[in-house]
Amino acid sequence: MKNLIIMKKSTYILICAFLTLLSCSQDFIHLMPTSTVTVEYYYKTDKDFLDALTGAYAPIRNQYRNFYIFGDIRADDSWVEIAKNNDQSYADRFTLNSGTGLMNSTWQNYYQAIFRVNTLLEKIESIDVSSIPNRNRYIAEASFIRAFAYFDLVRIFGDVPAITKSISVLEAYQTPRTLATTIYNDIIIPDLLIAESALLANYSGNDIGRPTAGAAKALLGRVYLTMMDFQKAESKLMEVTSMNYKLVDDYNALFDYANKHHSEYIFNIEYADGTAEGSPFTNAFMPNFTAMTDFFGISGYGDEWNSPTRGLYDLFTNDDLRKEISVGIYGGFFDETGTWKPIPTNTSQTYTKKYITRNPVRNGSQADWKVIRYADVLLMLAESMNENNKTAQAIPYLNEVRKRAGVDEYPTTMNQSEARDAIEKERRLELCFEGLRWFDLVRTGKAFEVMKDQGMTEYMTVFPIPLSQVQLINDLAILPQNPGYN
Repeated sequence: MKNLIIMKKSTYILICAFLTLLSCSQDFIHLMPTSTVTVEYYYKTDKDFLDALTGAYAPIRNQYRNFYIFGDIRADDSWVEIAKNNDQSYADRFTLNSGTGLMNSTWQNYYQAIFRVNTLLEKIESIDVSSIPNRNRYIAEASFIRAFAYFDLVRIFGDVPAITKSISVLEAYQTPRTLATTIYNDIIIPDLLIAESALLANYSGNDIGRPTAGAAKALLGRVYLTMMDFQKAESKLMEVTSMNYKLVDDYNALFDYANKHHSEYIFNIEYADGTAEGSPFTNAFMPNFTAMTDFFGISGYGDEWNSPTRGLYDLFTNDDLRKEISVGIYGGFFDETGTWKPIPTNTSQTYTKKYITRNPVRNGSQADWKVIRYADVLLMLAESMNENNKTAQAIPYLNEVRKRAGVDEYPTTMNQSEARDAIEKERRLELCFEGLRWFDLVRTGKAFEVMKDQGMTEYMTVFPIPLSQVQLINDLAILPQNPGYN
């Protein structure tokens, strides 16, 4: 959406004021005294709060440029075939350490978004309701952003400091890690319940792309599924099925970025091509092969940092309509004349086409990151129902996704174990390279079993707390490192 991607001038000024005050690399959690002129000046009108909400998305958008490292590369369906000396390859080989800049930027991006939301929520409470016509919507949207940030934080780091209000620097230094289960129950779930009750079902104009009530419900369903509360997950996801979402007929159309807001769209992290707000995925996932980048109209070279493994490639049957756009054609591509162009042997032999789109500048494409879409909801619902001993009722939701892919549907006579395996496999085929596989492995308890031969040890279901943060606090009673990373 335009006003979440291309900042209006007043929003830009606000963000710059924030970043000037928050840019110190040694900050534990981004803090700004609540008495500063900047905060008091801007939080006055309805537009001020709208601009502040827009500003809260900026660190999330920055963070999601690297989210594939956590959600995809860490797991078995993606790998870094060529490069072996960057954060992507370290995550792939389970050698990522607490001192990497990726860990610190991830921590700070999420807490910067949380800080901005906390400030907004505090300020809106003291403003006359009559001067903020959209007050309830802003509270709901801010709550969604905070829940979203904390959900990613606990899935990546485990227990983290729970900050829900403005605090002083001294208080920040004294705030310990909070149990992830407590953050789920006291922050994430309550915030999403607020969000689903007050967000709109649809938006128009420049507001298209903001989180909706459906996005809040779908994310809450994912949260319940992660917590293994299958009853609540089923109930919440079932609500989403009655909200006028539906699968698009053509799977390939999901990755036509000229039409981002289709019937299957629920919530994306959105980018705009040719600007500083563009996404890096088109270049990051493309083989370093000039003939290929030229053919697809991609500016700059390919980084080949997120490529399908042969195991995932072979999981697709030849009649699966998702295969070519999901995992490309092994070893090359066909040009406009139908001529086969083999990829050089010193280049990644596999690639996904989900993020291929013409881009005017390197790392500046309009390829969005799909946080949640309707096919994911259907598969999560099938999983929840199956775990609730409703296997026969679950399979039609699984088959709805299969039917679109043009592959054989599953019989409703499958038992619970067979259905569980089928749903897991379908999530891999349908949702690969959308940042879900690693977190699926962790929440189902299969991560170590699947990844132990790739270098994983049992403690690596979470990532290391940034070394800079641990050293800054210098008190293991308050901010200890995750076990195994010392």
